[in-house]
Amino acid sequence: MTGDTRERLAPAGLVNLLVVYVVWGSTYLAIRLAVRPETGFPPFALGALRLTAASFALLAWGAFKKSRLRLTRNELITLAAAGLLLWPCANGLLNLAEQRVDSGYAALLVATVPIWTALIDALVDRRWPTWRFVASLAAGFAGVGLLSVPRLLAASPADALSILLLLVAPVTWAAGSVLQTRRPVGATPVVSAGYLHLFGALGFLAFSLALREPLPTPSPAAWGAWGYLVIAGSIAAFTSFVRALRLLPTGVVMTYAYVNPVIAVVLGAALLAEKIPPTSIGGMVLVLVGVWGVLGSRRATAKAALRP
Repeated sequence: MTGDTRERLAPAGLVNLLVVYVVWGSTYLAIRLAVRPETGFPPFALGALRLTAASFALLAWGAFKKSRLRLTRNELITLAAAGLLLWPCANGLLNLAEQRVDSGYAALLVATVPIWTALIDALVDRRWPTWRFVASLAAGFAGVGLLSVPRLLAASPADALSILLLLVAPVTWAAGSVLQTRRPVGATPVVSAGYLHLFGALGFLAFSLALREPLPTPSPAAWGAWGYLVIAGSIAAFTSFVRALRLLPTGVVMTYAYVNPVIAVVLGAALLAEKIPPTSIGGMVLVLVGVWGVLGSRRATAKAALRP
């Protein structure tokens, strides 16, 4: 039985999902503090340093717990591909974009991850969409349009590129999430998270070298944000994310998209005085309506598949 067809929600899975809710909502602020021009890290160097530290900590913990560290060929391929999709191809674009855009705004666009996840699942399964699914996608993408089009029209070329990167990032994160659920590995969640971080770190390093990023000269605040991203964002929350994907249906796990943007917007407004224009509020509502409808459609489809 796959994760998407389980009816009972494991309490341990819900606890891990709560960690994802709270911590990942605050990481947008931490990334913004860590990559601000002149006082922060270069975006891909930040990812490489963050993920290298987290991967060693996670794999060391796995070794201490005497978990299996040696991967099979299929596990290696799955974790390498997922790690590259989730980290340099998704989080890396987020790091790059947050050099110029507010953390709360970035979180609102990344909130479309569940919509893209459902769409990728439907395409892979060649499943004909329901009207509710189509209407939910329309609402979600209308929200994305309301969030992005006004800003794109008024943005400088550099700011416009940052917005476009934020439109791509949730697609690659969704692809990495779907890959993990469709090709589960036998390694423990901690070991899996460790290897995902390790492969992600290698990808970040490759991008950093290819772009010839300068050596980091971060401020104390940026170092503090980096430490938070390593300990809370990677070691704690990402491991909880991997565990939640194993214990709960994918659609349930993806509900973190409801909570993360709200936390990110509130923190950005409170601590960095980020402004929330009316179009962003309207876009957020439409995106969350779309996410709610997509997840509801997925649950209905799963229940229908369980009926004799």
